[in-house]
Amino acid sequence: MKLVNQQRIMLKNNSEINEKVIQDYIFENPSVLGLGELEPIVKEKTQPSGGRLDMLFRDDDNNRYEVELQLGATDPSHIIRTLEYWNTEKKRYPQYDHTAVIIAEDITTRFQNVISLFNNQIPLIALQINATKTGDGNIALAFIKVMDKVELGTDEEEYVVQTDRAYWEKLVGKNSMELTDALFECLGDKKEGYEKKYNKFYIGVTKGGIAKNFISFHPKKSFVLMKIKSNEIPEITEKLEENLEINYNKRESLYMLKFKKVSEFKDNEEYLLKLIDGAKERYSAD
Repeated sequence: MKLVNQQRIMLKNNSEINEKVIQDYIFENPSVLGLGELEPIVKEKTQPSGGRLDMLFRDDDNNRYEVELQLGATDPSHIIRTLEYWNTEKKRYPQYDHTAVIIAEDITTRFQNVISLFNNQIPLIALQINATKTGDGNIALAFIKVMDKVELGTDEEEYVVQTDRAYWEKLVGKNSMELTDALFECLGDKKEGYEKKYNKFYIGVTKGGIAKNFISFHPKKSFVLMKIKSNEIPEITEKLEENLEINYNKRESLYMLKFKKVSEFKDNEEYLLKLIDGAKERYSAD
């Protein structure tokens, strides 16, 4: 084995390798992008406003990736086209999380700066194609991630300020706090060893003085929002949707359930406790 130099080449004006060839290669071998286990959905997807999306992929969690490819250097029209197609797909299929992926041979510093402005608001990944000619005359492709999407946090994560029960009673009233207490008691033996911790934006749980927020409570004046950190279980979701106001956040793997009275928990206890069991196991909360 020995180290060898390889010559980088640009494909934009290559007589044999054109954009269609690269597109087919990526679509048939999506793992080369380095974005995990992607499954191809469709190429050249016609858009309602005109134009065609180069490639659409999904991952194991059914998140969607809108991919636009351009040989040579990226330019403003490439960026705008990518974001336009991403936005169209997001609006048409809001049940999925969507990520825009822009691919080019040369992503200049100037356009990295432009893309970074969008990246703060839009889940956007930028990949640069590095093509090199090998000793046997073939062309090797490498996809280098020059910009990753920003994972947005929340105030709750960033500013965990400890408060007390009096703070919450003043904020939402005694009735909501009593409902929070009752919901906590509904956890039964699953709360053994745990205590409520009063933070500024939510009421979490601790064990041995350490935060273990597999479940948290967000009291409001007329209801309590309970959040359970769990993978989505479709059959349980379907059952709970029959009786409760429920939403599942795929990006954060989080169930959000709205309670106005404790009987709503007790009537759905079997399914809720299954979710809580899974949340404790997943986050090693025991």
